[in-house]
Amino acid sequence: MLKVLHLGKFDTFGGIERHVQLLLRGLAATGHVLPVNLVLNDRAATDEHLEHGYLTVRVACFGQVASVGIAPALPLMVRRLHKRYAFDVVHLHFPDPLGQIASALLPRSVGRVVSWHSDIIRQKAALALYRPLQRHFLERVDAIIGATPIHFAGSTQIPSQLDEARRFVIPYGFEPQRWSLGAAALRHLAVLKEQAAGRFAVFALGRHVYYKGFDVLIRAMRTVDGLLWIGGDGPLRASLEQLAQNEGVADRVRFVGPIAEDQLPAFYAACDVFCLPSVEKSEAFGLVQLEAMHFGRPVVSTRLGTGVDWVNQDNRTGLTVQPSDAAALAHALRTLAADPDLRSRLGEAGRRRVQGDFSVENMVEKTLAVYELVLQRRAQRT
Repeated sequence: MLKVLHLGKFDTFGGIERHVQLLLRGLAATGHVLPVNLVLNDRAATDEHLEHGYLTVRVACFGQVASVGIAPALPLMVRRLHKRYAFDVVHLHFPDPLGQIASALLPRSVGRVVSWHSDIIRQKAALALYRPLQRHFLERVDAIIGATPIHFAGSTQIPSQLDEARRFVIPYGFEPQRWSLGAAALRHLAVLKEQAAGRFAVFALGRHVYYKGFDVLIRAMRTVDGLLWIGGDGPLRASLEQLAQNEGVADRVRFVGPIAEDQLPAFYAACDVFCLPSVEKSEAFGLVQLEAMHFGRPVVSTRLGTGVDWVNQDNRTGLTVQPSDAAALAHALRTLAADPDLRSRLGEAGRRRVQGDFSVENMVEKTLAVYELVLQRRAQRT
């Protein structure tokens, strides 16, 4: 059995964390991999839990600086876990400078695999210091996995000399059975339908941080006759609520806060369109697009030059606009509001795309194949 240590930032904060959980569950279910998930805690305490067939260890974290966790115990925990399990592979989820540094304490005999979720975008000063260390590490890893071809083509930080034999495209998986409309979702769906009262309904979801572009979407709602639900929370929530007041759209923009998992399907079922208005390349895929497509909802997203563009295809599964352009975003939303047949056509195409291209089985099978290939190549070199 392969023993694989996954190093990531957190356990439950966002789309990438949900992707890692799904991947680990799938790997554990194969019976061929013993995965261990090592992440930072959201508080200054270390704990562990065993769920879905794999162990998660959460190391005490004392805040963040430039999006890097302050977790001095992480390197020590890497060594302790390796003594317990003798890992064959360490699988890192980038960007994660702290995880990279901690992985250096593992023996060179342990294979190195990186999932490249996005470039480092905002922390330019910190990147200038970190970049040489990042480049040195990436030039020597055994494999880099990107969720789309654009993860490689659009990156300015993956070394250009990294040979094709170490690059692997494995789309994120989608688990449809998690998105059934259970009793709680059906009750909440009735509430949302009452709120919408027949109006055109838009749903957006994500952390309230700079790159999500919720400020652009709020401005766009000035000329969209409908209701907008914004789910999630984050440091910009108060300023976004104030913006809605200032723009005169507070009566049709509802901040619903964090959404319980058993209620989230209700929002996708209740909306007419899902919107991903992100403004920076930090948005490298947009798993929420798959969730909306599963419910047959067209997506309005922004052309970021990342995997977001590969997932939502313009005039096939939704509409795409330039980032930070409130007028263009509003025009796309008004176009869909006025044309139910177009919404239906795009939504159905999105549903078929999710079913055909983003299966969990494909993701797990290809990831396991990368592990086996890495170990095979290492054995041939010894």
